[in-house]
Amino acid sequence: MNTATLTPAGAPPADPTKKEEHRVLAATLVGTAIEWYDFFIYAQAAGLYLAGVFFTGLAQDNPGLALILSFATVGISFLFRPLGAIVCGALGDRYGRKVVLVLTLLLMGASTTLIGLLPGYASIGIWAPVALILLRIVQGFSAGGEWGGAALLAVEHAPKNKRSLFGAFPQIGVPLGLILATGVTLLITLLIGKEAYAEWGWRIPFLLSFLLIVVGVLIRRGVEESPVFTQLANRRKAGSAPLADLVRQHPGTVVKAALVFIANNAAGYLLIAFLISYGQRSLGFSSTETLLSGVVAAVAWLAFTLWGGHLGDRIGRVRTFQIGYVLLALWAIPMWFVFDTGSITLFLLGLVVLALPLGLTYGPQAALYAEMFPAKVRYSGVSVSYALGAILGGAFAPMIAQTIVAETKTPWLIGLYIVALCVISLWAVSRVEERKDVDLNA
Repeated sequence: MNTATLTPAGAPPADPTKKEEHRVLAATLVGTAIEWYDFFIYAQAAGLYLAGVFFTGLAQDNPGLALILSFATVGISFLFRPLGAIVCGALGDRYGRKVVLVLTLLLMGASTTLIGLLPGYASIGIWAPVALILLRIVQGFSAGGEWGGAALLAVEHAPKNKRSLFGAFPQIGVPLGLILATGVTLLITLLIGKEAYAEWGWRIPFLLSFLLIVVGVLIRRGVEESPVFTQLANRRKAGSAPLADLVRQHPGTVVKAALVFIANNAAGYLLIAFLISYGQRSLGFSSTETLLSGVVAAVAWLAFTLWGGHLGDRIGRVRTFQIGYVLLALWAIPMWFVFDTGSITLFLLGLVVLALPLGLTYGPQAALYAEMFPAKVRYSGVSVSYALGAILGGAFAPMIAQTIVAETKTPWLIGLYIVALCVISLWAVSRVEERKDVDLNA
């Protein structure tokens, strides 16, 4: 039984036990990792296999344009994240974080599994890319509602002095999902061979999503509702309208929070969706070499994200973000010269260095966002901000990067694009008030 539901209206919610805290951290981590596994297997497949399957004729006549369109399908789903954030945020603010997390997990799993079963262009013609885009829209809708619930479930269960660290656990679900996606891809490639994987084996990771979703739903169903939401439900007036309140009272905060995220999301999606493909297509590395490099980079990203969450509690969320964005801006251009040496060791080193500022600007994000919004609009606020930041940042970053390479043959110009986003995000986060001691029940 959730003891917080027995608290009188207006009283502070009961502190969660250590056992419940660990259960919440596990649920937000595992569920988010599974959901992002789904997202990442698509992002990686888009860079390597999907152009030939769903844009067959174009892939033969103009493979560069087909690859750009394939990366564009990664970005299309981002356009529907705000809708998912709006719908799931409103539901989460009214009915709780837990129920929405289960629903988004089911939606993501169903759409991912269906992509694995989808016939290609050779079988059903134009309906193949149309169906692919529709399923990507469902994935985007689901992802738009997922992050806010997981982040708030972790942060709102946390002791005040560990909010940033607790909030880093759903964040490390992202690199963990990348490790899982890349590891599954690598294992299947080694078992059946590169040619078989390109022909039909790429579908297997999509189909495995069904089993992972079952595990994730079972774990998330066993978690207590957020004590902050439960206390809010005890005192909420029947006519409250969280989304309307958010739009009317906090539009500037939403925009600011979105801009804080754009540089991290763009650089992150280069690591997730572009650089593995770039290593194979442009640098001539084998799929095994690039996939192993991706796994190592994701492990580094996970570790640096936890460190970023810890630093957020020690020196403040804003200061940690500022350090991370300065480091990212400094590395954004030199890393391309490191990559283009043609050395797989230096390629791996470059990815690991990139993971450091990514972790510092990702670990404290959940706590920073949660503390920017009052409780009654918090789910809507953090979800919409995250979704808008993803559109402005990572949605079309792989496509933009591929276009820059195709048109200029000068990869380091991608670094200028990332530096420009870093300047914007650094400006935005520097305008955020540090509120690590704020009462989240307010």
